[in-house]
Amino acid sequence: MAFVKLLTFFFLQLILVVLALDLATAQGLKLGFYKKRCPSAEAIVNQTTIQFISRAPSLAAPLLRMHFHDCFVRGCDGSVLLNSTKNNQAEKDAIPNQSLRGFQVIDAAKSAVEAKCPGVVSCADILALVARDAVSVIKGPFWPVPTGRRDGRTSILSDALNNLPSPFSNITQLKASFSSKGLSVKDLVVLSGGHTIGISHCTSFTNRLYNFTGKGDTDPTLDPNYITQLKKKCKPGDATTFVEMDPGSSKIFDTDYYSLVDKRRGLFQSDSALLADSATKTYVQQQATPSGATFSTDFAASMVNMGQIGVLTGNSGEIRKRCAFTN
Repeated sequence: MAFVKLLTFFFLQLILVVLALDLATAQGLKLGFYKKRCPSAEAIVNQTTIQFISRAPSLAAPLLRMHFHDCFVRGCDGSVLLNSTKNNQAEKDAIPNQSLRGFQVIDAAKSAVEAKCPGVVSCADILALVARDAVSVIKGPFWPVPTGRRDGRTSILSDALNNLPSPFSNITQLKASFSSKGLSVKDLVVLSGGHTIGISHCTSFTNRLYNFTGKGDTDPTLDPNYITQLKKKCKPGDATTFVEMDPGSSKIFDTDYYSLVDKRRGLFQSDSALLADSATKTYVQQQATPSGATFSTDFAASMVNMGQIGVLTGNSGEIRKRCAFTN
């Protein structure tokens, strides 16, 4: 039986690799893109990521989120890494991105790769690899990362505001947002499962506790007992306190997120919204049952899909020398 399970696991991983190759070919990316020009690139990124995450496992969630926020704005081009300038406010300074952490991991990986292979490996690829490796270090799923992305030269604050899905989104808004990036409804519900790790500041959900419709009421879709618990932690106007998105296992990549959503304990409106659509609700309930869980494999596949959004390849963009600045 153990051998059969192991064989099944490797078969599923092989399918993911084949899918990644097919998708990557269409987008101009490929597995092992740096094999000739910088053969140690991915190993260097992996080693750097392990060094950071082994000391601070809580960085895995924000690094995963950073990759998501990069890809949803102008595509996976590293634009979220750029600093604002005197004449331009960059994505990094948009309110949804002000809580991003882990830029030092990207910078350290970039510096290490530059020391070995100057001007070869893009910041966009490093971010994609770091996000994967960070999740893997905390025993989450592993997925193939086709490389060959180039770095964008443009980063505009308003683009982040207009493109990032909001924690206050309803299911219609979420489906439209993901569809506009070429992602499916399944990708939506699967990638939402990334909330199984990480924390959130109270400001992202306190409207559900104190003033849901502007009349001092609470969100009727949220479990009343959970509301009581959250009110003990988050007072009105609290902008500094944070809570775990998946209480009790916020550092463990598991299916508990779906169990919470199924029990009406999803922290954000966008989490609760998954129960408002038949397809996403069915998936939530399937993953909430451990015996039927396919989340790990599904998440890997959806991350491959997300990593293809709007990539720059060939002669487009540039290879930045430093990730926070254009050349």
